[in-house]
Amino acid sequence: MLDYLRLEVRRTLRDAGFVIGGIAMPVMMYLLFTNLGGASDGGWKTGSMIGMAAYGAVGSALNTGGGVAEDKGIGWLRQLRVTPMTPREVVLGRTLTGSVTVLPAIAAVLAAGGLVNGVRLEVWQWAAVAVLLWLGSIPFTLLGLGNGYRLTAQTTGVANMVCNLGLSVVGGLWFPLALFPGWLRSLSGFTPTNRIAQLGASVAGGDAPALGAVAVLTAWLLAFGSYAVVSYRRAARTI
Repeated sequence: MLDYLRLEVRRTLRDAGFVIGGIAMPVMMYLLFTNLGGASDGGWKTGSMIGMAAYGAVGSALNTGGGVAEDKGIGWLRQLRVTPMTPREVVLGRTLTGSVTVLPAIAAVLAAGGLVNGVRLEVWQWAAVAVLLWLGSIPFTLLGLGNGYRLTAQTTGVANMVCNLGLSVVGGLWFPLALFPGWLRSLSGFTPTNRIAQLGASVAGGDAPALGAVAVLTAWLLAFGSYAVVSYRRAARTI
């Protein structure tokens, strides 16, 4: 499975679309949102940094599903069926791939916050924010995989884009939750995007990660993981 993981990581990092959409775009959006009109609120720059890093991580994680859909189209899943790997191992290998490829997106936005916008955190806080955002992205990798195994390559791209934009906006990654009406703030609390950002924001504020955020993300992890395994088994039966 380690050989499979190395292969998939190299393929993903060579994809120009991934580099532009998954890494460059969140950095550009972060710098635009926090410097438009000469904004100088340090709290907003820190909060937006975490939100945009989470947005980049979510997009990069979902992007793993696009590669799966392409593999399905060229017969790569058929080759995997003759290996000793079980469906759970195949999904786990792809999940590990997604977990590795989200790191550049997280690091790029955090670097922009520290080097360009002057965000100041303790060393342990920088490390903890990066690790928590990384771990929190795993459910989204599984969602992308489920879409990739179940849908065609073109449909997977559309589905992942809708999931990314919808969850990011409703989860408060683009705009402060204070701007949302009450009912939308309540709904946002149940989204995995809101909770992944909450993990990073808690640590940046000097607090421990909220147990509620961990619980919600764990529930989504189980749901999306089951979806990915079921989708892989269905795809394996039809190719």
